[in-house]
Amino acid sequence: MSERSGYQHGVPCWVDTWQADPETAVPFYEGVFGWEAQVPPPGQEPRYVMFQLDRADVAGFGSPPPDDMGPAWTTYVWVDDVDEATARARGAGGSVVTEPFDSLEGGRMAIVADRAGATVAVWQPGAHRGAERVNEPSAYAMSMLQTPDPEPAKAFYGAVFGWTTEAFGPVTLFRLPGYVGGEPAQPSSREVVAAMMPSDGEARWAVDFWIADADAAARAAAERGGRVLDGPSDAPPFRRVVLADPAGADFSVSQLVMPPS
Repeated sequence: MSERSGYQHGVPCWVDTWQADPETAVPFYEGVFGWEAQVPPPGQEPRYVMFQLDRADVAGFGSPPPDDMGPAWTTYVWVDDVDEATARARGAGGSVVTEPFDSLEGGRMAIVADRAGATVAVWQPGAHRGAERVNEPSAYAMSMLQTPDPEPAKAFYGAVFGWTTEAFGPVTLFRLPGYVGGEPAQPSSREVVAAMMPSDGEARWAVDFWIADADAAARAAAERGGRVLDGPSDAPPFRRVVLADPAGADFSVSQLVMPPS
């Protein structure tokens, strides 16, 4: 299931970060993940770099960022109709941070916030169909909502995307009934599309990538001007580390160190 040509309504399908300094950020991510940056011609504004793994799109980098956007990774959820999704977000008690607009390659998107303020992009795709490789080393794996208000979040994302929830230890799993994703051997249902963890801080979505070697990724990040925020630490079946790029955008990487039981 690592190769994809598209997704379905309610499935997170793409991640990117918008920052002011591509000359620093792009080589950082190439060094940490081994990605190849497809840089647009000079003079194109805004600049949008496709990061590729084995010639497949896996993540994006845009510059310059909107005036109100700090360095961070954004999760995009595939929807059939952006305007309907934004209306559902408002109706569920959230807000629309960026009204629907036409995006790159014929797509249409908006940014919405849940009741606690966590933001996520809703994206009706055009020619670009999201991440073409997932759930493998150096590819996007999962987004996690960190929030002080789990119960309202369950209701919000259920109303907007049709997600249901399931307890999995300290984590709440978001499931999309009928969806078949993930990997056959994973210990959780293949309907899982995202996760949620209680947090004392501000509500936010965080992104996680699989990695071949978590310790090597931590060293590569530090050598290229980034920081190690947490770990590496073991939480079987993964070895995980939280990193920040030179601008401060944080993300995690997880190394599969043993087969799931």
